[in-house]
Amino acid sequence: MSVFTTVTEAQLGIWLADYPLGELLELKGIASGITNTNYFVTTTTGRYVLTLFEKNAADELPYFLDLMSYLAEHDIPCPAPIRTHDGKNLGFLNGKPAALVSCLPGRSIEQPSVLHCGEIGKVLAQMHIAGASFGKTMSNPRGREWRLHTAEAVMPMLDGESAALLKSELQFQTRNALPVLPEGVIHADLFRDNVLFDGDKLGGLIDFYYACNDALLYDLAIAVNDWCIEADGCLDETRLAALLAGYEAIRALTAAEKSAWPVMLRIAALRFWLSRLYDMHFPQEGELIHAKDPQHFQRILQCHAAHTSLEMN
Repeated sequence: MSVFTTVTEAQLGIWLADYPLGELLELKGIASGITNTNYFVTTTTGRYVLTLFEKNAADELPYFLDLMSYLAEHDIPCPAPIRTHDGKNLGFLNGKPAALVSCLPGRSIEQPSVLHCGEIGKVLAQMHIAGASFGKTMSNPRGREWRLHTAEAVMPMLDGESAALLKSELQFQTRNALPVLPEGVIHADLFRDNVLFDGDKLGGLIDFYYACNDALLYDLAIAVNDWCIEADGCLDETRLAALLAGYEAIRALTAAEKSAWPVMLRIAALRFWLSRLYDMHFPQEGELIHAKDPQHFQRILQCHAAHTSLEMN
């Protein structure tokens, strides 16, 4: 959520004429994130978030926007896309597809508690259940083939130790292919900076632009790899237990999912290690850029790998 495409107040004021949102009062760039351009937009009717999509084509975006509308209508706390006077939730601004969504209360938290983790488990399970009747599908653009291609691209950039880890992990995941697991709509990026809390009260889930259809367990592993990790990259067992208990209070994991859990944690860690490596070595130019450290997910992957090895011995 960096600013790659600059929007002026004058440009936005003209664009907002198509929306029933009153007059523009303030426009402020959001510096966190690495994919799309985002601004806070304040008008005489409230505060909103403007997103200009830097990589997605316009025909890809209805899935995300319709999903957010659907989930909001089904009591999942998430931004609701704002429609123009003629009912459209997607437009173009400065040559980029653009959308406005409601701004939720709260802020992201850096140090999640056991209570926060329990709430994340519950809302993720609620989203998975609600998404079962969404009716639209989007394949995961960062699935196995993406991981293989990205690994090939970044491999020459790595030092010897990191390259050896990446090669070993790819071999491990090839040898330990997952069984067929329950699938559905997943957020696919439910990190701490994509969840808002107002104190201990959940404000909502944001940034659905990696959402897709994939294994529900993959979504759970992505969340655990951020919400339940210590500084050394290893799991905090207390927070992990709270998040999984919250999830299973709403949706029980199947026997196949429980068996696949150690491997899925590694798949989820590899996905984000690779994306951060790629963004570091092949950066996208932007006015405001918030780079993320690949070594963080390298440590997570190493810790999962060591733990899995112990379990297998």
